[in-house]
Amino acid sequence: MTAPWTNGRARRGEERAEPMESTSHEVGQASRSSEPGGVRPEHLGWRTILVTGGAIFVVLAVVMLQTGNSNLYPTVVLVGSFLVPVVFVAYLFDHLHATSLSFEAVTWAFVLGGILGVIGASILEPYLLPRFIGQSDTLTLGGGLVVALIEECSKLAAVMYVARRLQHGGARDGLLLGSAVGMGFAAFESTGYAFTVLFATGGNVIASLQETILRALVSPFGHGIWTGIAAAALFAASPARGWRFAPPSVGLALALVVVLHGAWDGLRIGGEVSILGLPVSTSLVAVSIVGVVAFAVVYGIAERPGMVRNPASG
Repeated sequence: MTAPWTNGRARRGEERAEPMESTSHEVGQASRSSEPGGVRPEHLGWRTILVTGGAIFVVLAVVMLQTGNSNLYPTVVLVGSFLVPVVFVAYLFDHLHATSLSFEAVTWAFVLGGILGVIGASILEPYLLPRFIGQSDTLTLGGGLVVALIEECSKLAAVMYVARRLQHGGARDGLLLGSAVGMGFAAFESTGYAFTVLFATGGNVIASLQETILRALVSPFGHGIWTGIAAAALFAASPARGWRFAPPSVGLALALVVVLHGAWDGLRIGGEVSILGLPVSTSLVAVSIVGVVAFAVVYGIAERPGMVRNPASG
C-alpha cells in the first residue's frame, strides 16, 4: 500500500483533537501537532485512492489479457485485492474525528496486523477445524462458527499486539485499528484465494480475476467491520494502558462478530443471486446487512464525545 505523503498544509478546516503524549519507541502514536487543536495533515483521500486505484487495476487487467503477459498477473491480483480494503480504511481515517491515531499507526495495523492475523488463523485452523468437522470439505454452520472463532480471536490478538505500545483513547481508536487489521487480513486472504482459484482451475486467469473482483466487492461487509466492532468494545472497556476483558460488552461484541462471521461462512439458506456470474446466497446478503447495521451503530457510539478518553488519565 503506497503511503500518501503529507504536504505540510493543514487539512481543509477540519479541527482535530489535541494529540496525546508519546515516546520515541511508541511506533505510530499521534504526533500531528504540538499545539492544542492540531490538525491532520492533508493526504490522499479515499476517493482519490478509489478512482486512481480502480483505473490502474482496469488498465493492468486489460493489458495483461490483451498481451498475454503473465508477468502482470501478480500485480493485477495485488491491486485488485488491496484496493477496496485500503479505500475502506482511508474512509474511516478521514471521517473518524478526534481519533488519536496517526496515519503510520493505521498503516502499520493494516500491514502487520493483517499478516499476523492470517498467520495465526493458518496455524490454528488445520489443527482445530478437523476436531470439530472431521475431514469434510463442506463447511456447515458449525464449522463456520469454529473458523470464525479462530479468525476473530487471531485478528483481535493482532490488534492487541499492534497497539501494545500505544495509549488507546477509547472506542474510536479501537474501531479504526480493528478495521485496519481486519481489512489487512481480508486483502492478504483474497490474494491467496486468487492464486488458489488459478491453480485449482488449471491456470484459468479469468476465473481468478472474477474471484478477486467478487471478494473485493464484498470485503467492506466482512472482516473489517467484524474486527472493528470487537476492537471498539475492547478499547472502550480498557484503560489507556493494558486490556480488560471482564465487561460484558467485550464478550457480547466478540460473540456477535463470531456469529456473523460463522453465518457468512457456513449458513446457506434461501435462494441465490448472481454477482459477476458467481452464485451468492441470499443468506450471505442478509448477514452483510446485519453486519453493516451493527458497525454503523458502533460507529455512531464511538463518535460520541463522551467515548473519547484522555489517555493521560488512564
